[in-house]
Amino acid sequence: MKTLSLPFRFGLVTSACLVAYFLILSLLGKHINVFFSLFNGVITGFAIYETIKYTKIREGSKFTYGSGFKAGITTGVVATLFFTVFFALYSTELSPSFLDELSEVWAKDYSNFKGIVFFTVFIMGIATTIVLTLTFMQLFKASNNPKK
Repeated sequence: MKTLSLPFRFGLVTSACLVAYFLILSLLGKHINVFFSLFNGVITGFAIYETIKYTKIREGSKFTYGSGFKAGITTGVVATLFFTVFFALYSTELSPSFLDELSEVWAKDYSNFKGIVFFTVFIMGIATTIVLTLTFMQLFKASNNPKK
């Protein structure tokens, strides 16, 4: 469990940053524009990068690709889970009209529109996590090239 404490803490902080960013967009009335959700990838990416970097510093020569990958995935999954729960609470309890405003066309065509949106938010977070973790691990992995 000690090896997962750092990624879990980074995941909680990341989810808090994602929630804060969403609420700031909400105050500005921009949370309905899906384009602004692209910055979520930047927030998550920074957290995953920092988690892998600190994991490598903490483990030193014992750092492996697997431990870095596990740290990055844990950070992203924790952040995604907590943000998805917040998003579900926000869109059902705090602002029930949010999902209708988000997509007027879809909301009329699908009977379970809320479930589709929550699932999409979750899957996008997990996909972002996997891609960014694999990308950043290329920076932190040990080289197999012989030293000259």
